[in-house]
Amino acid sequence: MSDQRQRQTAERRVVIVGAGMAGVQTAVALREQGWNGSVTLIGAEPHQPYDRPPLSKAVLLGTAEESAFDVDFEALGVELHLGREVTGVRPGAHEIDTPSGPVPYDVLVLATGAVPITLPGSEGIQGVHLLRTLDDAARLRPVLDRKHDIVVVGAGWIGAEFTTAAREAGCAVTVVEAADRPLAGTMPAEVAAPMAAWYAESGAELLTGALVAAIEPGTVVLADGRRLAAGAVVVGIGARPATAWLAGSGIALGPDGSVTADARLRTSQPDVYAVGDCASFPSARYGERLLVHHWDNALQGPRTVAANIVAANSPGETPQDYDPVPYFWSEQFGRFVQYAGHHAHADTTVWRGDPAEAAWTVCWLREGALVALLTVARPRDLAQGRRLIASGVRLDPERAADPAVPLKSATL
Repeated sequence: MSDQRQRQTAERRVVIVGAGMAGVQTAVALREQGWNGSVTLIGAEPHQPYDRPPLSKAVLLGTAEESAFDVDFEALGVELHLGREVTGVRPGAHEIDTPSGPVPYDVLVLATGAVPITLPGSEGIQGVHLLRTLDDAARLRPVLDRKHDIVVVGAGWIGAEFTTAAREAGCAVTVVEAADRPLAGTMPAEVAAPMAAWYAESGAELLTGALVAAIEPGTVVLADGRRLAAGAVVVGIGARPATAWLAGSGIALGPDGSVTADARLRTSQPDVYAVGDCASFPSARYGERLLVHHWDNALQGPRTVAANIVAANSPGETPQDYDPVPYFWSEQFGRFVQYAGHHAHADTTVWRGDPAEAAWTVCWLREGALVALLTVARPRDLAQGRRLIASGVRLDPERAADPAVPLKSATL
């Protein structure tokens, strides 16, 4: 970069809204990739920026007090504003609005994450909890310490992880799921079915096809009239992009509320990028727009955003497209579950191992190529499968179905 270009870049301001994983990693990646302009990171919570996965595990169980990122913001030259809510953005003026006044930007990065969906009718009722923030975990820790009877609404990933922690703490847990199986929104029935047994193994009761009609203090009332004692209720029925504050900004949102970023994670407004749980992006690999609410997306996406911000201000630099193999993991009921890819349009399902056993894998193929896999206690399958998805190679289904054959050796 020429001296003149460095001077021009040094005068440019990047403002990042959201101090979770995506926002923090964007700030770090900008410095790593040579951005010498100002970087301001604004977070709505008063806490030092922290990682979320430990909230449903070590922080919740009291084996860790916090999960703050090990980032020296001062040394990076990142200006950190915490406990400061951003209420709007005016792209024409290149300003965001906060209660303490507007903040100008040259480049804006939206990294506001997602907010949990609340159960209608539960607002304001004592003893009803969500689990998304450090404060949520702090409120739930004494509930586990007192070994309350707990009703968990929703048998998704977060419901399973919280149930695991609550059972470990010695609480009686009943899980209420409106669908006919756990993980109904994310996994096919034949894959989710074996996971239903994990609840009973842990000593939790799983009620499927059970609709919540009302929540009263100390009681959850189901639509069929059953009344469940509940010293506490934990709601885990999903999350939506935290984008309500963008209303009227002209920044395009999708039907799911996500910011519709392009392949370079740019929004519909100039000089505005979006990354992490609040943004969807077009995947050339899968031929559709993806909204990925997982930790790895919030880790990987910022590197692309930072590279494209640097490229836009440095002639000769090549912009990058973002097209990852989505990945996430979940620790539940003594099992380490990992998933990579996107199975929505697969035409073939291949099982590796017996789902009644401790370790097994499901592979999804499309026209012979591996497009996704879920592994239970088979980390080597996950590592090899993730690389095979990225390369687009075809598999021999018969060899892939043999758990003794390494996946990398099942290619055609």
